[in-house]
Amino acid sequence: MKLISTRHAPKRQVELFLANNQDVDKQALLQNGYVVVVNENIEGCFILEQESEGVYWLKQLHVTKQAAPSLPILLEAILALAKERNARSVYVHSHQPMVDVLLEALQFHPQKQSTFVDKHPRDHGNWWTYSVS
Repeated sequence: MKLISTRHAPKRQVELFLANNQDVDKQALLQNGYVVVVNENIEGCFILEQESEGVYWLKQLHVTKQAAPSLPILLEAILALAKERNARSVYVHSHQPMVDVLLEALQFHPQKQSTFVDKHPRDHGNWWTYSVS
C-alpha cells in the first residue's frame, strides 16, 4: 500500500478512480488529497487537511470494496503521515457504525464538544479524535 499525493499520481488512474467513485469531491481531492495505491491500482483516497497548528481533519476517506479489509492498515498509515506533519491531533467524522468500532479499536476517542467539533457541526454521525504522539 502506498499513499501518493493526488497531484503526483498518474492522472489517467485518478480520472478512472473518480469516474468509478462519483461520491468523492473531485476538486478537493485534486487540490489537497491523497490516493491509496494497492497493487498498482488506486483503491482509495482521503484528504488530511490542516485546521490549525497541529490540528488535522481526516476528510473524505473512501476505499473500494476490494480495499476495505485494509482499512485498519490505511488508518495507521494516515496517522503516520499526520505525525510526519507534526500533528498533535487528528479529527474524523464517522457516518458508519463499523467505522466507529474501528476508530475505537485504534484508540481514537469520541468527541461531543471541543473547539474543533463546535466549529464543524454535523447532524448525524460521530466525531472522533486521535492524539498523535
